[in-house]
Amino acid sequence: RIKASGLKLQLCTNETQETRENFVRKLRGLGFDISVAEVTAPAPAACRLLKERGLRPHLLVHDDLVAEFAELDKTNPNCVVLGDAAENFTYANLNEAFRLLIGMEKPILISLGKGRYYKETDGLKLDVGAYMKALEYACDVQAEVVGKPSKRFFESALAELGVPPEHAIMIGDDIVNDVGGAQQCGMRALQVRTGKYR
Repeated sequence: RIKASGLKLQLCTNETQETRENFVRKLRGLGFDISVAEVTAPAPAACRLLKERGLRPHLLVHDDLVAEFAELDKTNPNCVVLGDAAENFTYANLNEAFRLLIGMEKPILISLGKGRYYKETDGLKLDVGAYMKALEYACDVQAEVVGKPSKRFFESALAELGVPPEHAIMIGDDIVNDVGGAQQCGMRALQVRTGKYR
């Protein structure tokens, strides 16, 4: 109905367990007429940031997201990129990221989001923010958040739409990442009582 109304639409997701292409394929399978260009996601934004700054990432992300970073040099890492790694959030993998960060003169931790938890069909699950906070605390470093609720993330979505913040509204189920992030950017926001809303 939004598309039929003539309003512009951009999906802003913190999905970091799969590529945008796979995410769009899943939505199309559910009957949504959506294109990759209509999706703003953290991984492509992180890749742009890494290229701009000449950073070589150590990735602690979901196996299905690694392809998004294929064009980047990952030898001799000078930063850590953290996403929702799910089963890859093992002690050994977190400790490897910790050792890399603590060994850097100026540690750089880039997080693809900072959500506390999300909802799957089998219930609530810890999100990337919990692991981000652990590394921040252990390494005495402040993570750079690329996904929601980062102002830069919402500005990127607005740029894709070609509209100023005051002419846009964010609709989401997360009071901090969706509503709060959008409001900090000057947008209006609406919280829906679905998904992880409690």
